[in-house]
Amino acid sequence: MSGATAERSAAYRVLRRTFEGDEHTEVAFRDEAAARGLTGRARAQAQRLSFGAVQRRGTSDAIVASFMKPGGKRPDPPVMAGLRLGIFELLFADGTPDHAAVSQAVELVREAGAGHAAGFVNALLRRTLRELDRVRERLTDDSTPAAAAVAHSAPAWLAETWFEQLGPERARSVLAASNRPPTRAVRVNTARLTREEAIERYSGPDLELSLPEGPWPLAPEDLLIARGSLAAVEEAAEAGMLVSQSVGSAAVVEVLDPLPGERILDLCAGPGIKSGQIAARIGRQGNLCSVEPVPGRADDVAEQLQRLGFHNGLVVEADARDGEILAGFQRVLVDAPCSDLGALASRPDARWRKSPALIERVAALQAEILDRAVSFLGPGGSLVYSTCTISARENADQVAALAERHGLGIDDLGARAPELADPRDRRCLQLLPDRDRTTGFFIARLIRPAGQG
Repeated sequence: MSGATAERSAAYRVLRRTFEGDEHTEVAFRDEAAARGLTGRARAQAQRLSFGAVQRRGTSDAIVASFMKPGGKRPDPPVMAGLRLGIFELLFADGTPDHAAVSQAVELVREAGAGHAAGFVNALLRRTLRELDRVRERLTDDSTPAAAAVAHSAPAWLAETWFEQLGPERARSVLAASNRPPTRAVRVNTARLTREEAIERYSGPDLELSLPEGPWPLAPEDLLIARGSLAAVEEAAEAGMLVSQSVGSAAVVEVLDPLPGERILDLCAGPGIKSGQIAARIGRQGNLCSVEPVPGRADDVAEQLQRLGFHNGLVVEADARDGEILAGFQRVLVDAPCSDLGALASRPDARWRKSPALIERVAALQAEILDRAVSFLGPGGSLVYSTCTISARENADQVAALAERHGLGIDDLGARAPELADPRDRRCLQLLPDRDRTTGFFIARLIRPAGQG
């Protein structure tokens, strides 16, 4: 085979840009796909290879290390990129001929100017292929966090954290789910069309829209499942008809439960997905204030509301911790910055950018935002706190500390959806990617006493 395919060439470059250039995988992929003019199935194949090889770096590196002599020099970055892509194809990519996975990885390394290592790459991948059954047997997520980290390609500290907080069985299941694409969902802008109209208008040969299968606790009635190409969804989203939104994200606003005519504050609003959902619920008589500190993201919020046809929302570019914001809101949403550990399946490189130190930093930021959020809440009002992470420090522990500092009540959401109750505090909810097939959102609702000024 002469020359690497465009799909593999793009994936190889994405790997290098991610791990050598510290670029975000999604950004690098868009650039590389556009540079090669990849569309349709070719683009989808390149994305599967790119995202999968980035996600599975931990497993691939462990396999490479197991074949190296103790104390041996780690292969150079261009060589590691070829090995990571080749091992991913051999172990995890269905439909790829083994000989093609090996020869293409060797060709990519040659084309990158590391031809001196081509023989090494060829030998290591062929050994992996010869010993494939034994390699897979070693990738068992037995009772230790270390084994689960290698099997599911996660940082060791994360496996240890989830084993402690979720228990071994659930932790292994959540780690496995972090490598599977979550169920895609879209929310219908019912101000412009019904669910049935959306299914009829946008379902076609490349896209299927359907009602959720079976019960999906806290999913709003305007949510649909999307399968296939998302090009039609993107087009409908630009027209303000549909919004790409996970079930977990939509559940946050369901818990907020904004009512027609109410005054609502969305304190960390970018990019505006939940603001749009709130606007649809409160109607034209309601009052929505969306606060976002980052200028570009504040523009995104305004554009999202405009696309959906909601022109009565106020978008404020300000820092929630010290910006000038009105008070006396009946409901406040704090969808806080977090470690994003519940969204690893949809963000390929996220797991390699997280650390315990990051959790501590964002937890401190969350506490500052929450303390200020209470001051915007009217007596008897409710504050919904959400994150898209699975981290007790940022979730249940944060809520307990906030309630104690300000004398707030914690609403018992677990009584409403016991199957989603957080194990650390069953009054809160913790969605899980394995069980709920969506982003791992944490949701809590706190109540300010009616007599508290």
